[in-house]
Amino acid sequence: MADSGASTPLPLGRKFSYGVGHVLNDLCASMWFTYLLIFYHKVIGMNNVLAGTLLLIGQVADAVATPLVGYESDRINGFCNYGKRKSWHLIGCICVAVSFSFIFSPVVGRDPMYYSLPSDSTTLQYLVYYAPFIVIFQFGWASTQISHLSLIPSLTTCQHDKVGLNSIRYAFTVISNLTVYLLTWYLLSMDSNDGAATQDVSPSDYQTFRNLAFIVIGTGVVFCIVFHVGTKEQSIELDNDLSTSIRTKMYVMCWLKTPQFYMVALLYMCTRLIVNLSQVYLSMYLTETLSLTKTYIAIVPLVIYISGFLVTFPLKLMSKKFGKKKTYVLGLLFVSGASVWFYWLKASVSVDHYLVMAAGALNGIGGSTILVLSLSLTADLIDQNTESAAFVYGAMSFTDKLSNGLAVQLIQVFHPCKTTSCCEACSPFYRNIMTFVPIGFAVVAFVTLLFIRKRVTEYTLVVSEGVDPEVTSIQANSSNYGSINSNSNENFDEEKKTLSPVRSRPSFIVGSMPDSSPYNS
Repeated sequence: MADSGASTPLPLGRKFSYGVGHVLNDLCASMWFTYLLIFYHKVIGMNNVLAGTLLLIGQVADAVATPLVGYESDRINGFCNYGKRKSWHLIGCICVAVSFSFIFSPVVGRDPMYYSLPSDSTTLQYLVYYAPFIVIFQFGWASTQISHLSLIPSLTTCQHDKVGLNSIRYAFTVISNLTVYLLTWYLLSMDSNDGAATQDVSPSDYQTFRNLAFIVIGTGVVFCIVFHVGTKEQSIELDNDLSTSIRTKMYVMCWLKTPQFYMVALLYMCTRLIVNLSQVYLSMYLTETLSLTKTYIAIVPLVIYISGFLVTFPLKLMSKKFGKKKTYVLGLLFVSGASVWFYWLKASVSVDHYLVMAAGALNGIGGSTILVLSLSLTADLIDQNTESAAFVYGAMSFTDKLSNGLAVQLIQVFHPCKTTSCCEACSPFYRNIMTFVPIGFAVVAFVTLLFIRKRVTEYTLVVSEGVDPEVTSIQANSSNYGSINSNSNENFDEEKKTLSPVRSRPSFIVGSMPDSSPYNS
């Protein structure tokens, strides 16, 4: 059974316009995960726990907003007939653009260079000031992310095109990160005229981060406009030969009763924990463990994302040749190798900077591989059930955001330094975080991958004389699930919510996944 979107390749212009639709989010996320802790800790002067608390507030707000936005995005047909996905995307872009600059700026009227570091009495003031902007930013970020991801199943039903769209999307994510790190490197290097380029990050760098936030917002807004002008939202309808066939819709409760839904969610969560926690603590690892100058908090991430960008080009071919699961495992091996390498790097005057960059390159290759494929596996899980795509992506992102926030807060609570200054215990602490945390989640991801089967499910719609087409039964024809046999004399009683026997009638299997499963082993 074919569908209209499977045989027609997407035009290059639509691929490009879709790919740039997440640039504003990517630019802001790069600053958020890479520089938030070091900005609040070393520029604003917060202690480790307070900085972690603000990051946790943001992640929790994102986690709560994500499924809500996903549910509403599936339920509401857009605003003013603009499109259900693009409407939420526009709302998200506005929220992000308005709030983000306040997050990376000092409190209004307070210059960090001329004020002492905050005491316990001012902790609540900082919390009250930054928290609202963080919540608004995270709501906007979630709205943009979910609406953008939810467009993929609506743009194409071809499995390899989905991989291609995710690769293009991630390629622009990498380009966005490269832009942020190049700008950071340039802005921090400008201090070299004053002899400050060899110093650590300090309150005097607040203008660097504030100016960087302004540049990020301006650039991202331009690409948001390109996305909204060039991307045409549409629904892909199945082209069935049987006029009486109606595709069964997957609603929220259907997904919640599907074991594969939880397996893919766990895999996506582990993938994000590996990538994000490495990104969050990389800057502190470079400055505190390896004692590198502050310009390296831009140089090493730059190397990571250059390598990540390069690997996106052969990724589609690799997943097609070797299968997504084997390619994902290869990415886990690269990540684990980089983590071991980070452990053996030692701080010294003669530390080989090229070894640091080589470890970063391995991390970038592995991180890009597992992230692209985890998104692709999520798109495959949704398949043609685009009516609930936003809910699925929202649920995946919920586990991602909440777990990342809790993980960072837990790490910050066990931080050996409870003040704003670091001690000798910080060096091994950040080394252990960069080594054992990614490897631990890589093991969990590998085990989870073993339980993701080739076939997710087939949906059977029973059509018979005298039966309301809206009252359907869903048959899970996967080897992993129990099934409601369409040929057995059973029908779903809408009033009693039970299965009741009826006379034999013809049935049609519609919306089933092809034999060539996207979950190649």
